[in-house]
Amino acid sequence: MCGRFTLTHSTEEIEDAFEVGMGGLPPVPPRYNIAPTQPLLAIRPDEGRRREVTWFHWGLIPSWAKDPSMGARMINARAETILEKPSFKTSFARRRCLIVADGFYEWQRVGKTKQPFHFAFNNRTLFAFAGLFDFWERDGNAIASCTIITTAANEEVQEIHDRMPVILQPSEYDTWLNTQNKDMEGAIALLQSRPLANFIHYPVDTAVNSVRNDEARLIEDTRNSA
Repeated sequence: MCGRFTLTHSTEEIEDAFEVGMGGLPPVPPRYNIAPTQPLLAIRPDEGRRREVTWFHWGLIPSWAKDPSMGARMINARAETILEKPSFKTSFARRRCLIVADGFYEWQRVGKTKQPFHFAFNNRTLFAFAGLFDFWERDGNAIASCTIITTAANEEVQEIHDRMPVILQPSEYDTWLNTQNKDMEGAIALLQSRPLANFIHYPVDTAVNSVRNDEARLIEDTRNSA
C-alpha cells in the first residue's frame, strides 16, 4: 500500500517538471508526511485536455456513496482488480490523474516494531503516482477526492514491503491522462511492476508514524546519525 508520502519541491519546480501553470492556486508548502484524508496536489486534464493542477482529498469517495466516510477505506486501489471494483472502474475509464510526489514511506516489521523507510530517486527528482479521482456531492457539500494505485513491489521495494504505488515516467503522463481514448490497454499496461533506475531507500526516524509531525528531519537517513 501507500499510506504516507512527501512533496517538498517548490511551486516553480512543480510547474517546470509537469509543464503546467499553478493558475490562481497559492504556493505549495513543503510537506514531509502527507497522510490519508489530507489534501494532496494532483494534475488532471481540463475540458481541452490541457493539464490542470488541483487539490484532492486523499481517499476516494465514489459519487454514489451515501456519505464521505467511505473515502477512509479508499486511499489505495489495487492495479490487479481495478476494473472489477465498482468504486474504481468508472474513474479508471473517465477520471485518471497524476498525484505529485518526490518520495514515499513504507514500513518493515522488525520483531515487534515497524521500521519506516523513505523511498525516492537519488537526485530527489519529482515524479507522479498514477491516481483516480471522483466527485461526491450531497446537500450542498461537495468533495473532490482521489486514490493512489498500487501494484506488486519491484526489486527495490520488496525488501521492505510487497506493494508499492505505481510511479509513472514523464513520457507516460499523456497516455495516462488521456481518457478520450476508449482503448484502455495503454493505460492498463502502465500499472505493471517494473524497475526504476536510481531509486533508493533508507531508514528514517519513527517520528513519521505520527501525522502531527511534518518537518524536514523526517526524511533524514538515520544511518548518518548513528
